[in-house]
Amino acid sequence: MHELSLCEGILQILEDSAKAQGFTTVKSVWLEIGALAGVEQSALEFNFDIVTKGSLASNATLNIINVPGTAWCMQCADTVEVSQRFDACPQCSSYQLQVTGGEEMKIKELEVE
Repeated sequence: MHELSLCEGILQILEDSAKAQGFTTVKSVWLEIGALAGVEQSALEFNFDIVTKGSLASNATLNIINVPGTAWCMQCADTVEVSQRFDACPQCSSYQLQVTGGEEMKIKELEVE
């Protein structure tokens, strides 16, 4: 269950940002999570509430922005959307795909006071 350690990392980023920017409370966090990032969204939401309890983000709302997975198909030379690794190209059914997006997880936006 690596979502727990991901949430601990998020909290560390929030605490470091609070020190650097001078805010004391996090009201909302927007995360961009790629379809190919290997993150279980429900586990992340559950662990976020546990990890942030008693912290500057204890009452923060976690908002998730889903980013589709994309890959470049060597066969048809087009960028296509994929839902998981090793999918076939939805246009030509080739398996010669190179992932180009959807692996990221990043904090996109914060609402603080």
